[in-house]
Order: sequence, then C-alpha cells, then structure tokens
Amino acid sequence: MNPSIEYAQILPMIIVFGAAVVGVLVEAFAPSRSRTVVHGALAGCAVVAALVSVCVLAADGAPPRAALLGAVAVDGLALAMQGILLVSALPALAMMVARRNPLTHTESVPLMLFALGGMMAFVAADDLLTLFVSLEVFSLPLYLMCALARHRRLLPLEAALKYFLLGAFSSAILLFGVALRFAATGDTALDAAPQDAVLGVAGAALIGVGLLFKVGAVPFHSWVPDVYQGAPTPVTAFMASATKVAAFGALVRLTLVGFADVPWRPVIAVVAVATLVVGTVAAVTQTDVKRLLAYSAIAHTGFLLVGVFAGTERGMGAVTFYLTVYALSTVGAFAVAGAVRESGADGTPEEVGELDRWAGLGRTNPVLGGAMALFLLAFAGIPLTSGFIGKFAVFAAAADRGGAWLVVVGVLASAVAAVFYLRVIVTLYFAPPHEFAPAPPAVDPLTGFAIGLGAASVVALGLFPQPLLDLFADLTVLIGR
Repeated sequence: MNPSIEYAQILPMIIVFGAAVVGVLVEAFAPSRSRTVVHGALAGCAVVAALVSVCVLAADGAPPRAALLGAVAVDGLALAMQGILLVSALPALAMMVARRNPLTHTESVPLMLFALGGMMAFVAADDLLTLFVSLEVFSLPLYLMCALARHRRLLPLEAALKYFLLGAFSSAILLFGVALRFAATGDTALDAAPQDAVLGVAGAALIGVGLLFKVGAVPFHSWVPDVYQGAPTPVTAFMASATKVAAFGALVRLTLVGFADVPWRPVIAVVAVATLVVGTVAAVTQTDVKRLLAYSAIAHTGFLLVGVFAGTERGMGAVTFYLTVYALSTVGAFAVAGAVRESGADGTPEEVGELDRWAGLGRTNPVLGGAMALFLLAFAGIPLTSGFIGKFAVFAAAADRGGAWLVVVGVLASAVAAVFYLRVIVTLYFAPPHEFAPAPPAVDPLTGFAIGLGAASVVALGLFPQPLLDLFADLTVLIGR
C-alpha cells in the first residue's frame, strides 16, 4: 500500500520543522552579527504562520480524522493544544531573541523550533511509536538548551546533565511500556484493545510514568527545581509552559482514548494529592525566585491532574483552559525574573534570584513589580484573575465525577499556596529596600511584549473567560481510525 501524506492536515508541523531546518542553515552560513535578526524574523514568522494554519484547520469544521496512516490525529484536542503551544512559544521566543548576551546563544532559536515541532507532534500522536519518537524529538533539544548559559559556571551544566539522565531513564521506561502494550494488543494504535490484561495494565503504567515525569508530577519531580534554576531564563520560560502543555495534551488523549481498559483514575487522584502537597509545602521555604516558580509549577501540575481525574469532555476542556492561562502567565513571570538584573564583576548582566534582594522592587520599578504581583495573584487563584477561572473549571469537572474530596484537597492547597505568593508581594511592596538591591535596566521591547501578553491574558481571561471556555467545551477527540 502506497502511504498517503496529507500535507494540508499537518501543515502547522511542516512549517515549524521547515523553519527549524532553515535556522540550522542560517546558523551555519549567516554572519554572526546578523544571525539574531534573521533567526528572530524567521522563527517569529514561522510560529505566526503555523498558528494561522491551526486556526484554518480548526475553522473548517471537519470531523476528527487521522493522517499519515493513523500516526497523527487531527481533531479538536490536537489543534487546541497546538494553538496553545504556538501562542506560548511567541513570548518565550521574544525573550530568547532579546537576550543576545553571553547567557544565551543564537543556536537556541532553531533548537527551540525543533522542540516546538516535536511537541506539536506529541499532542497529536495517535500511535504509540509516534508518541515515543515525538517525545525524543522535543526532549533532545531541551537537554542542549539547558546548558547554554556558559557564563554561569557549572550550574547550567549540572541542570542539563540531571535533566538528561532522568529524561533518558523516563524515556526508556516509556518505551518499555510501549513494547508491553504492543505485546498485549498486537498493534501500536492508541485505542487498540489488549488481549492480555496483565501486559496491557503493565504497559499503561510504564507509559504513564514517562508522561508523569514530563509534567513534573510527584514523585518524578526532582529535576524541576534544579533545571528551572540552572537553565537560561528564556529556556526555563519555554520549558515551564510548553513542555507542560505538550505532556498534558498527550496524557489527556491517552486517558480518554488509550487506557479505557486500565483503572487509571485512582492513580491520578493519588498522584494529584501528592503533587499538590509537595509543591505547595516546598514552595513556602524557597528563597530563590526561580526555584519558587519551579515548585509553583509542580503545584499547578497537581491542579491540572485534578482536571484529568474527571476523564470527561468537560474535564478535557477545563484542563485545556487551565493550560492556556498557566502557560501565558508563567512565561510572563519568568520574563520578569529575567529582567531583574545587575552588572556582574566583569560587566556582564547577571540575574538577581535572591528573593530578599527584590525587596522594594514594586516601589522602585512599578512596571516589573506590578506585573509580577499580577502573575502571583493569578497563580494563587484570586478572583477576577485567569487563575481563579482555571481552578474553578478543573474543580467543577472533578466534582462532577465524584472527586469532591479531591476538590477539598485542592482548595486547601490553594490556601497554603496563597501564603508564599502573598509573601513575595509583601516583599515587593512593603519590605524595606535591600542593602544590595539591584537597579534593573529598562525593559527591552521584546521582553516587554512577553510581560505584556502575560499580564493582558491574566486580566482578559479573568474578566471575560466565557468565549474560550465555550470554545474548549466542544473539543473533539479521534477515537478509532
């Protein structure tokens, strides 16, 4: 049988991968002084073009369908997740292009595009082998990007090595799960029914371990704080938002389509509780801004797992909305963290990560302080912010499926989380200025775009969330080929 390639259905991924390949040629042949502009223009146009093509595919109203001989699903869930990935990649890309100093390198842009393309394939994978290959395609560039902060001594190298080793183990475990699942079903399709229940459950469990590692859920979360702190801040912003979107997109698809024969909901509930507890309790004791945001990301993983626990279309829509608001606000928060800098001993700008040195920032720099306060309020789930709507949506979906006790745990975790978020706001506005408080330079336009987009999303989706909630409430999922 001659394979058919539905180019129009996979056009968003073709655009991103094509731009990544061209970016490699730019890195090889373009003069060093012009690479930044060329990379920025090429990557920005590619992301926008891919986003337009996703919107066109979503607007045609076609039923869910398979492409590439069933390897890729083209349905509402895939297109929604791809759209979120592209939207969140824009501000992260702006940060990466803006920080053209020794902390980052021009090769990070094509690496980012390769990772983005892999993530887009990952959320659309309707075949277990496609799932594994796309996982490696977006993981390998991230391992490299984590180590690109050459002037920060050994911290980025340690973070990259730890991420690589743990990621390699999780990928091997996932591949072993794929092998067991194939042995049980005789097929690599996500929805193939297993003929051997034991092998089917064992394979599903191992695949779940690989995905829970990528979302940073407890007990597979140990890489998150070190990698988030050690990697360059633009890379951390991209990882914290896009990687979580990609992993949860695949996790939602597997739970709805692939694991109908597995009692996965109790496992998700236990992991969600453990993740909420560890993420919120550990964040209270943090004194570094990026590590605090890392443990905050772990806690948000717990809230997202509460939505996954529902296992319904409503839960899928709630998780998708939560991922949208989380991704944009997270990139904005890391953009603020990267903008608070000072001149180092050799004149190189260095980020100020110590939280106590941020004391009084809200008064000395109202723009950065106000934006950070807004993002923290959204993370805490304060009403009239996008974070409140996101948490309410996942809690309502879980409560409909008998998860009222899980909602109670989530509400208590939100109350504890509010403590450390408000502690940072108090430091920004009410603590006396630190003796060695930095004097942040003026925010460049690209970083300002990342901060402004995140802040606008917090306000807009907090006050007018209904259009997006309605859009995600009707997402379709391909079941069967």
